Amino acid sequence: MQAESLKIGFGVTGSHCTIPEIWDALERLVAEGAEVFPIISSSVRTTDTRFGKAAEIIDRLQAITGRFPWTSLVEVEPIGPRRLLDIMVVAPCTGTTLAKLAVGISDTPVTLACKAQLRNKRPVVLALATNDALGANFTNIALLSARKNLYFVPYRQDNPVDKEYSMIAKMELLPETIAAALQGNQLQPVLL
Repeated sequence: MQAESLKIGFGVTGSHCTIPEIWDALERLVAEGAEVFPIISSSVRTTDTRFGKAAEIIDRLQAITGRFPWTSLVEVEPIGPRRLLDIMVVAPCTGTTLAKLAVGISDTPVTLACKAQLRNKRPVVLALATNDALGANFTNIALLSARKNLYFVPYRQDNPVDKEYSMIAKMELLPETIAAALQGNQLQPVLL
């Protein structure tokens, strides 16, 4: 994928165990010349977990992108009227974020950034990481799969024996999914 001069909003939501999987793809996008604008949920901004401290995640995002993450509705609001982004990515995309997008709730920096993109008829890429993808969020995945300008990073069950409802995106396919979405195509197969 040639990402030179591409403006990417990169939303990170609270699937804390999945956040370490985004670093390689994010570094690849920046190395290929993309201008990345990190946007984080309040959970990522404030929660320390066994998978990493909030301050470490923020520092790493800033080190990779050269920008301090946007953390408020006020910071992301100009995305829509100013058409700041070519594409919006949410990686990882939690079940909560997925559900909010499915019903049009834009009360977080990440969901408002997605709404801004969609209002401008520009692509949004979702990289699922949710323990209830084949449960409560199955309907939301179906709803979003049918919407224009929404694309999924191909995903799979991550542990069908112990977590039968859980699904996760294959994060290494994020750059290829972005390239396909910019052409108006869903990278296939979407179900791995």
